[in-house]
Amino acid sequence: MLMADEELHETTADTQEDWQSEAAESTEETTDNDAVAESAEDDDDLDIPMDRVEAVLNATVDKDSLTPQMQRMMNRQAENTRRVEETINGTKSNPRWFVPLFCALMIIGLIWAVTYYLSGSYPIPNIGAWNLAIAVAIIMVGFLMTMWWR
Repeated sequence: MLMADEELHETTADTQEDWQSEAAESTEETTDNDAVAESAEDDDDLDIPMDRVEAVLNATVDKDSLTPQMQRMMNRQAENTRRVEETINGTKSNPRWFVPLFCALMIIGLIWAVTYYLSGSYPIPNIGAWNLAIAVAIIMVGFLMTMWWR
């Protein structure tokens, strides 16, 4: 009984692989036939197969065999790429220490205020509520730095 189940399982797996390969082949044939039928029905420049568009975008196609629409598309892509590169080169960025500094200032200000509320006199004793003013000032410096972040 066990041997028959194993043979049946192996046969089913082989049959399933055959069905999958047949289905993949028939799908490819159907896709190719549909693409040929669609291109035969519509001869205008608006229906371009995606593989040709990708080839153009990747610049792997002979530029002499391109349609005018595809040439315009390549020119637009080149212009957009040039503009993006100019924009990237023209941008300024902050030094690496800028973000950690303003985050640290806001956290230090928060810890200063919490310490004052919990202790009543610390971090600087004998100045009272001015500890809160110092905490708010440190936090505000951190927030102001966020406005200059690029």
